[in-house]
Amino acid sequence: MSRIMGGGNDYPAPYWEEARQALADADAKLGRVIELAGDSILRPRHDPFFSLSRSIVGQQISVKAAESVWQKMIGHMGEITPGAVAGENEESLRGCGLSRQKARYLLSLSEHFIDGSLQQEKWSEMDDEAVIERLVQVKGIGRWTAEMFLIFHLLRPDVLPVDDIGIQKAIGNHFNGGVRPSAGEMIAIAEPWRPWRSVASWYLWRSLDAVPVEY
Repeated sequence: MSRIMGGGNDYPAPYWEEARQALADADAKLGRVIELAGDSILRPRHDPFFSLSRSIVGQQISVKAAESVWQKMIGHMGEITPGAVAGENEESLRGCGLSRQKARYLLSLSEHFIDGSLQQEKWSEMDDEAVIERLVQVKGIGRWTAEMFLIFHLLRPDVLPVDDIGIQKAIGNHFNGGVRPSAGEMIAIAEPWRPWRSVASWYLWRSLDAVPVEY
């Protein structure tokens, strides 16, 4: 599914301007995508629970539907924190529009944060694949959710989420004659974007929707 993301602070990733210029220089087609986005940038939110829980809510549903569910959760709980979620039960979370499975995932995630088992302080010391390997051990977190965490929370610059339908669609639109490419084709098309594939991905998402969504 498409994922267009913003964030909660007033400054971009420290490498953003360098990456934007390098991508425009390396790939004329991507340069046009970047130009059309104007001054828009990814603004990170430094809250790991927010990032992961919001990604879980957004799995396999539209951006609009995910936003609706999230706002219902805020209306019900006031603030989405590990303690607030842990204080709920499966039925109360389902009342906010979550599926039973996602309600269970969020409850499990809150427990991992409360007991410290995700070892948050070590994420910055881990490479991308190590972060993914650790996160996918948590119920409800797959590779896509872990990649969103790398891009939007840890600000890793070179992540290409090939399983994301929005990225598939955008690369198809701009680089493959409207045909969605295979994972291998995506990797090949994105080769000139290294080491800034996260930034390229953000602009490709943005080409599909003018409204950023926070993760």
